Amino acid sequence: MQANKTAARPRCACVVIDVGNTSTSIGRWDGRRVTAVSAVRGGLSASPEDVARALDRAGARTARAAILASVVPAVNAQWSWYLRRLYGLRLEILSHDTPLPIRIDYPHPRQIGADRLCDAVGAAARHGFPVAVADFGTALTFDVVDARGAYVGGLIAPGLPVMGSYLHEKTAQLPAIDLRAGSPSWGDSTAHAMQLGARVAYRGMVREMADFIRRRNGEKTVFCATGGYAAWALEDSGIPCSVEPDLTLHGLGVIWSGSRRK
Repeated sequence: MQANKTAARPRCACVVIDVGNTSTSIGRWDGRRVTAVSAVRGGLSASPEDVARALDRAGARTARAAILASVVPAVNAQWSWYLRRLYGLRLEILSHDTPLPIRIDYPHPRQIGADRLCDAVGAAARHGFPVAVADFGTALTFDVVDARGAYVGGLIAPGLPVMGSYLHEKTAQLPAIDLRAGSPSWGDSTAHAMQLGARVAYRGMVREMADFIRRRNGEKTVFCATGGYAAWALEDSGIPCSVEPDLTLHGLGVIWSGSRRK
């Protein structure tokens, strides 16, 4: 029975999992692209039933492998247990020691977040280099691959969720707001003033970071973006930057495919 189950699994199907602080994205890598993308809350704060449903939607029952990029190391063992117990899959956990299709030119590779490596690999695979990718999550990160095809680092700044929650938490009268709930034309209420201030300030910060990278990495640097707040932050901004929601998972799939050929 076990042999038949294994034989039924497509040769190149891999479950790709990106564990973030706010949400976890799960998809299916077929060797060329990511499909069946779904998400659950937090690193592993969702219920076991929600996690199992998301893994089922990603085709875990017919996959032959699974790979995880995580910025929440405390939950890695539990994800490994889920994949082994429910689907008989051994989970590969991405680290700076995992073979990559780009070079790492960085003094302390151990400090690079797994999601940042995936973003850089995914951006280079789609756009060549030099390339820079902005990931709009709990933090805003820019990761840069230079003209030689080497990952050289980037920039990290507070993300939109941090900006929205900080004012509410550190002041007596400012409310909690949903930064993605519409775009007011003027700050004619406290909530509207906070929403508008966040958008204007955030776009200014993104432009300055992009200009810095362009000066440092070359005018030919291509920019792309991913993360849950990318479309909101870049809408009508005039910043030449494609929004690619599956970029991190795509990079993770490219890394898995490359590691199998080593």
